[in-house]
Amino acid sequence: MQDVISRVLSDPRYLEGIEYGKPRPGHPEGKVRYHIRELEENLERLKSRISEEQYWKLKFLIHVHDTFKANAVPDSPIESPHSHASLATKFTAEFTEEADLLAMIQYHDVNFALWKQFAVTGAYDSQRFENLLETIQDWDLFLMFLIIDGSTEGKDPEKIRWFIREVRKYKKTMLDESWVL
Repeated sequence: MQDVISRVLSDPRYLEGIEYGKPRPGHPEGKVRYHIRELEENLERLKSRISEEQYWKLKFLIHVHDTFKANAVPDSPIESPHSHASLATKFTAEFTEEADLLAMIQYHDVNFALWKQFAVTGAYDSQRFENLLETIQDWDLFLMFLIIDGSTEGKDPEKIRWFIREVRKYKKTMLDESWVL
C-alpha cells in the first residue's frame, strides 16, 4: 500500500485537488491539504491500537476521500457520478481493485447523512443504513476511518459515537465509543 500512496501523492490530479477549499462549517481548516494533515495527526494518535496493514489503508483513505471536492457538483447525492465521493472512488480505482476500500471512499459520508436525519427527526433511512451494512465488509477499518475523519475541529464527536452504537447493534466490531478521539 505504501507504493500506491506514493503514486497517489505524485499524481497531478491529487496535487491540484488538495489545494481546494476555504474555511466553512465542518471544515474550518479550509483547504483539503489541511484537512489531510489533521487526519494524519489523528491516525498517529490511533497508531498504537491498529495493525500496520490498517495503518497504511487508513493513510490511503485519508489522502483520497475528499481530494475531488473541487470537481464535484455542489450538493450532489453521494451516489451521483458528480459527487466528490464518486469522483474520488473513480480516481482511487486506478490505484486499487480492493472493493471494500472503494466502497469506504464512496460511502464515507453516509454516516453523517444518517446522523443528520436522526438528529432532526429521531429516525433515519433504515434501508440506506442496511445497504451500508451489507456493502462495507471491514467494519473495524471503516469505523476507524470515520473516527479519524470525524474527530477534527468543527465536527461533533457525538455523531461518531452514535454511529458506532448503531453499527454495533448489527455488526461485530472491536471498536466502541472509547475509540473516538
